[in-house]
Amino acid sequence: MTLPETVHPSLWRADQLAQSATRCLDTGFAALSAQLPGGGWPVGTLIDLLVQQHGIGELRLLQPVLAALDQRPIVLLQPPHAPQALALAALGIEPSQLLWVRSGARASDALWAAEQILRSGCCGALLLWQQHARGETLRRLHLAAQSGETLFCMLRPLAAAQEASPAPLRLSLKPAAGGIDIGFVKRRGPQRDTPLFLPLTPSLLQRHAPLDSTTPATAPARSILPALVGG
Repeated sequence: MTLPETVHPSLWRADQLAQSATRCLDTGFAALSAQLPGGGWPVGTLIDLLVQQHGIGELRLLQPVLAALDQRPIVLLQPPHAPQALALAALGIEPSQLLWVRSGARASDALWAAEQILRSGCCGALLLWQQHARGETLRRLHLAAQSGETLFCMLRPLAAAQEASPAPLRLSLKPAAGGIDIGFVKRRGPQRDTPLFLPLTPSLLQRHAPLDSTTPATAPARSILPALVGG
């Protein structure tokens, strides 16, 4: 009997997780990795993280993989709040590793910056926060991500789960006592209707917010990108 994955990596049995067509990075959470094709976060592709609200643990969810990027730059593009240096250092992420980029008033500016960063392959990870994105834009970013091996996560409102996306992995994130509930909106594998509860330890920022300080001032996208991508 010929197994689907031996014919093409994009084929899989309906009751099994697919083999990832791209390299995957360990999530740092065994229960989550066991539910993802390839056993981790895929690189060189668009990952849709759909959050009920900001600050519910999305960075703590990504902390293990970000901390394991071997000092490669991590770009935070249009985050909803100023990154906190002390909290990030407590998560094992060096503030010097971070590039906090703001774009212009138009959403298209942030999307343009994201596409340039992805095509350059200069960074270990790109986290992009967006309220709205058209299908054509998502396809462009997904295609740009495929030109390299950057971990690319797009953080959008939970309501975007109702919209189509080329992302092969789409997860919903909702707050839960002691952690977060992860819903599997889309994955290459069997449908899972029950969310996965993932316990998360409180961040240093939550426990010692008054002691924290922000990272250095943000930089405009067009001023930083030439140096970042070697242009």
